[in-house]
Amino acid sequence: MLTPLQIDPSAITAGVNNAWILTVSFLIFFMHAGFAMLEAGQVRSKNVANQLTKNMLTWSVGVIVYFLIGAGVSTIVGGGSNPFGYITGSSAGWVGWLYGAVFAMTAATIVSGAVAGRAKLRAYVAYTVLLSAVIYPVVTGLTWAGGFLTTIGPGFQDFAGGMIVHGMGGIAGLTAAWVLGPRMDRYNEDGSVNIIPGHSLTFAVLGTLILCFGWYGFNVGTSAIFSDGGLLGDQLGRVALTTTMGMAAGAIGAGAASLGKTGKVDTLYVANGMLAGLVGITSNTNAITWIGALVIGGLAGAQLPVVFEFVEKRLKIDDVCAVFPVHGSAGVLGAVLFPLFAVPGYSVSFVGQLAGVVVIGAWTIAATALVFGVIKAMGQARVSPEHEREGLDVAEHGVNTYPEFGEPDVVPDGGQSQEIRTDGGQSQEIRTDGGEPVRTDGGSGIKMVVAMLRPEKLGDVKQAIAEVGAPSITVTNVSGRGSQPAKKGQWRGEEYTVDLHQKVKIECVVADVPAQDVADAIRESANTGEPGDGKIFILPVENAIQVRTGKEGPDAV
Repeated sequence: MLTPLQIDPSAITAGVNNAWILTVSFLIFFMHAGFAMLEAGQVRSKNVANQLTKNMLTWSVGVIVYFLIGAGVSTIVGGGSNPFGYITGSSAGWVGWLYGAVFAMTAATIVSGAVAGRAKLRAYVAYTVLLSAVIYPVVTGLTWAGGFLTTIGPGFQDFAGGMIVHGMGGIAGLTAAWVLGPRMDRYNEDGSVNIIPGHSLTFAVLGTLILCFGWYGFNVGTSAIFSDGGLLGDQLGRVALTTTMGMAAGAIGAGAASLGKTGKVDTLYVANGMLAGLVGITSNTNAITWIGALVIGGLAGAQLPVVFEFVEKRLKIDDVCAVFPVHGSAGVLGAVLFPLFAVPGYSVSFVGQLAGVVVIGAWTIAATALVFGVIKAMGQARVSPEHEREGLDVAEHGVNTYPEFGEPDVVPDGGQSQEIRTDGGQSQEIRTDGGEPVRTDGGSGIKMVVAMLRPEKLGDVKQAIAEVGAPSITVTNVSGRGSQPAKKGQWRGEEYTVDLHQKVKIECVVADVPAQDVADAIRESANTGEPGDGKIFILPVENAIQVRTGKEGPDAV
């Protein structure tokens, strides 16, 4: 056995660096959990499973394609030799490939958030294949692999992918969303915008924090622990500091911009601002001052509401998860501002940065528009209008993410209010004099008490019904509209009207217990004295049949 003094120091350096790269690669992979939660929270409930599936397939399909084709294409574009040598190479080569792969898959998964809610799964997967094989590798070949963008002045500088990964992904997402067109009901005939809120702000914020955690691997991980036998303590510390400052400043910048725009600090903008701040400093985090991190991060967050509104209302592009203002424009901003805040002695120029932004942007737009344009011409880009209405979870995967809540699409789309009839027939006269309903059941004596109530009163109502001797009930989560006034909601800084309120529907069938007693118990236990307490209906039941025994009438109840 060799003692530590007998081991070549360079071997120790290489081993520690490989272990470090593997660790941060695993951390960057965990960012996919963040993307999954962030995107799932920003789409409608009927499209959640579809979005989660896209995130899993992005990794599963993309990483294989990148191994077989993409990494080699990057080396070829960069002018390297033996481009596919890593496939049958050494352990160090495989570690390097994995590190490149997690960056590539980050760029790929950004696109899914922009085209959510209407893209066919096969179209998205086809684009992921081409992005992993060609589109992204060409970008890395022109830059990190030593391509011609490194020869312009001091060369295009992008430390950890602020423009190469995130900027490219955001631009690709915007282009794909433009080619596909907006979701149904997103815009009215006069061009005005309908707000379509996502289904879970909780998921969106959780995903944001997971991404922020993984970002330390993205940025700090790009610094090897050793280089040429020397410890890179200064660079590691600078990257950790500026990453943290940029993240914090981005949240503050977005929150302040939202406050100035709407008078409220929008939660989703704060979350998106944290990510935009991180994107803004990812290209320059190794060579800027902490003041630069605060300025660039703050500006990256502050531009969010402005750019999103421009994309939404001027360009009429339906970028569901705001991937362009979070990743695209923030990545461009960080790359272009890099020379203003570079530490003394670091070589970076406006010419080189602008050239990189223009070339990467132009290539990404052209390639993405071509791919999605061809898929669209083949009629395979979008799901049918019927499937879009139904939801991609059912249409594309045959599942319902929230089966216990009935129909998944319970959030209004911000459009014009519509009267929805649920009885299938003509208007019916409702008794208001407290009398018993007219008997039409032939004297079965069976009644059904139906109540639409506030969800928070369910526990009290269940206990009250049991106390009058009618413990058997059916409970369903529903939404509806009555005398309760509509509420105003806010999604990404814009207000929308909520005119369908969440209720619970309680059904109780009785035979030997007076229906009026049950109704009285429900009313007393559910009453708050405020509009929206709900209504109770007493209906005749023609017959009841017990499945197990075949008993009928009151005996079955």
